[in-house]
Amino acid sequence: MEMTLAKTPENRQVLFFTILLLLWKSCADAIIYSIPEETESGYLVANLAKDLGLRVGELAIRGARIHYKGNKELLQLDAETGNLFLKEKPDREVLCRATEPCVLHFQIILENPVQFFQTELQLTDINDHSPEFPDRKMLLKIPESAQPGTTFPLKAAQDPDIGSNAVQNYTVSPNLHFHVVTLSRSDGRKYPELVLDRALDREEQPELTLILTALDGGAPPRSGTTEVHIEVVDINDNAPQFIQSLYEVQILENSPLDALVATVSARDLDAGIYGKVAYSLFQDDGISQPFVIDEITGEIRLKGALDFEATPYYNMEIVATDPGGFSGKCTVVIQVVDVNDNAPKLTISSLNSSIPENAPETVVAVFSVSDPDSGENGRMVCSIQNELPFLLKSTFENYYTLVTEGTLDRESKAEYNITISVTDLGTPRLTTQHTITVQVSDINDNAPTFTRTSYTMFIRENNSPALHIGTISATDSDAGSNAHITYSLLPPHDPQLTLTSLVSINEDNGQLFALRALDYEALRAFEFHVRATDRGSPALSSQALVLVVVLDDNDNEPFVLYPLQNSSAPCKELVPRAAEAGYLVTKVVAVDRDSGQNAWLSFQLLKATEPGLFSVWAHNGEVRTTRLLSERDAPKHRLLLVVKDNGDPPRSASVTLHVLLVDGFSQPYLPLSEVVQDPAQEGDDALTLYLVIALASVSSLFLISVLLFVGMKLCKRARSPSLGVCSVPEGHFPGHLVDVSGTGTLSQSYQYEVCLSGDSGTGEFKFLKPMISNLMVQDPEREVKESPHCRDSFVFS
Repeated sequence: MEMTLAKTPENRQVLFFTILLLLWKSCADAIIYSIPEETESGYLVANLAKDLGLRVGELAIRGARIHYKGNKELLQLDAETGNLFLKEKPDREVLCRATEPCVLHFQIILENPVQFFQTELQLTDINDHSPEFPDRKMLLKIPESAQPGTTFPLKAAQDPDIGSNAVQNYTVSPNLHFHVVTLSRSDGRKYPELVLDRALDREEQPELTLILTALDGGAPPRSGTTEVHIEVVDINDNAPQFIQSLYEVQILENSPLDALVATVSARDLDAGIYGKVAYSLFQDDGISQPFVIDEITGEIRLKGALDFEATPYYNMEIVATDPGGFSGKCTVVIQVVDVNDNAPKLTISSLNSSIPENAPETVVAVFSVSDPDSGENGRMVCSIQNELPFLLKSTFENYYTLVTEGTLDRESKAEYNITISVTDLGTPRLTTQHTITVQVSDINDNAPTFTRTSYTMFIRENNSPALHIGTISATDSDAGSNAHITYSLLPPHDPQLTLTSLVSINEDNGQLFALRALDYEALRAFEFHVRATDRGSPALSSQALVLVVVLDDNDNEPFVLYPLQNSSAPCKELVPRAAEAGYLVTKVVAVDRDSGQNAWLSFQLLKATEPGLFSVWAHNGEVRTTRLLSERDAPKHRLLLVVKDNGDPPRSASVTLHVLLVDGFSQPYLPLSEVVQDPAQEGDDALTLYLVIALASVSSLFLISVLLFVGMKLCKRARSPSLGVCSVPEGHFPGHLVDVSGTGTLSQSYQYEVCLSGDSGTGEFKFLKPMISNLMVQDPEREVKESPHCRDSFVFS
């Protein structure tokens, strides 16, 4: 049988043929057992382990099994002891019919490792059947003119036994006219012919009855009988003769019933009634013929279904008889032509349905194929799908092994449905398919993979402990415990970061929790690594970076940098009465430790001694005049401002400003007690008055000394004859505008003029108006006139 193998790489051909040669060598010599038919079940045929040269119990360890090639399962193997028993009583005539010798083929298969042994069971015939004639009576019409020595063919007896147990001899009952001779056909079967010893006389004895006996060669012999009735007829000079003594025809096994097989023809030279010929069919081959012949026309037609696999040919005897009793004989050999009416059969001997994904070339299944058809109809081609990582290898006598082409990958494909197709080469081609499902078992060959390489999580400050921050997630393409992931925190790179006191992680689901309340102003962000580990063996892991960003909460009030609200001497701002509308009195500077919109500050004038005279810019804190000053405006003003952030809820701080309206900067400052105060604040000021006086008395001596020293230096530089007068350098002071950014801090340098009044008895240190260059340009003479009131000036940046 021709076998087609799946294509293998060239580097595996040498290994494949080496394995095939070893298997063939190990299985070339068949083990033959012989037992007589009709042996009772349970009969010990042999010890298979001993005959194979194996130890007791090795058959069970190596998974021994018996595979039958389309035969009935007659044997049973005890793998533990190696004994081979009959499973049921065998009947040679049923199993093999006329085939001699009667040999049943089967294979012994050892699965681990794979090894095959060819074994045969030969059934010897016993004489368990007696010869039987097809008819209880046979009728012969013999003309009285028949000469001694004339032979007359008789129907042969049937005996299913073979060899010496088949029919060996024929005898006839004692009589005066006939004896029987036993002849052999080309196939060895015996048939009788009746020989005339003495001429017949119809008038003396018109009929005779003989007993024909068939004897087989058994010990003891068996016999069968039939009655031969002879009618003596009138003289018939010529016997019918067939045109051909041998007819050979062919017929398809799938031919329909009543199909014409052949037409035989015989002629008789006699005239009249003795020239008419009648055809009949001898059934002398031991098989019920599926044919019928028309006794008048000689047409042989099909009356039963044909099966090439059961009977490939028929040998029939056709007799033509005239009314006078003479007969002629011919042989018709009918060969049944095989058609492809049997699909191939596939038998799985061994199957491994689960394979580890890292296993090298592995045997998945061992199977055999068979087809009872003949010629091209019985030749088979075996194949599987091309895209699968599996190969078919032929071992011997239509045995195949299905093996993996290499290691498999469960993550790519966890299950394979392999369809084995067996196709014969007949017309039309018939195919048998068998599907094998192979599961790929998992090994831990994939590390967990995070959904992202880094995670950024946000948490608002002042959080509650055990607050859920976020969740990290990793996946593992393995299965089972190899895909069960646990999470853990890795020590941070920064040794000063106590990670275990900040966050914790749920090792089962990757949820992160804050362990304590966080402070944005103390720790704005921190990062660490998280490890994901599977539970495989060995365990595999991967890491991901986690960045935790602390979000600001509005938990800090604005802080006023200028003017300071905790100084012992309140700050006074001097404004000349000649100032125009929009004159910059001062600028309130404040900051907020929060960030974002929580640090966006706005300024508001809450209360003033004279409403409408001053205003504050909401975004930069600049306090400016809203109109021209007049003589009727009070010289002392107190302003209460509020600094508010943009948080939710907003937080605020208040600041108090004291503004003095002066005709010129030479006017002495009024003492703080004379400044107009808000009645609502008088009680609070009285409480702090003593503290202010005490602080002023301690620092006044130091401040006066410093100011006098600075003033003397400046006056000498300006070459002024008066101790209390200082000159201002000509030219314009550089003007520096002041702005407060969104964070509430000073955006650039800010310049103030500090003056000490020459006629002031208190000698207090005051912050005066900013040096604005445009005012200097508009009235330079007034600037020079007012400048002698200043003993010194400082620039704050």
